[in-house]
Amino acid sequence: MGKSKQTGNHNSDKKKSISKTWKTKRRTKDLDQIHADMKPETAAKLLHQKVDVDVTGCAQHYCLHCARYFVDLRSMKEHFKTKVHKRQLKKLREEPYTQAEAERAAGMGSYIQPKKVEVKTQDVEEDMA
Repeated sequence: MGKSKQTGNHNSDKKKSISKTWKTKRRTKDLDQIHADMKPETAAKLLHQKVDVDVTGCAQHYCLHCARYFVDLRSMKEHFKTKVHKRQLKKLREEPYTQAEAERAAGMGSYIQPKKVEVKTQDVEEDMA
């Protein structure tokens, strides 16, 4: 076993702790951010991005609901059949939490049950391959 790479972490403001780094490493978009991305004008921009070599799949294969890029069209289609994607769709069916709802929960109004939003898997363009 070798020596730990983390040294001198006590009272250090400059360095993040290892646990904090690992917790935030694979952070994805929150549901309310994805709901904002699902608006037609924003969705069109995300689904038809310019070629960017720094992003997986040159930013041409993007799952709007999971906020993930894929290498090719085949892997994106396989992703649409997975439990991860289906669970995400189920989470997105509920309307995002708003400030008005927070105020009602604090006793500043009567409770209104959140509405359901119609969410379907995005259409895939075959000519992109």
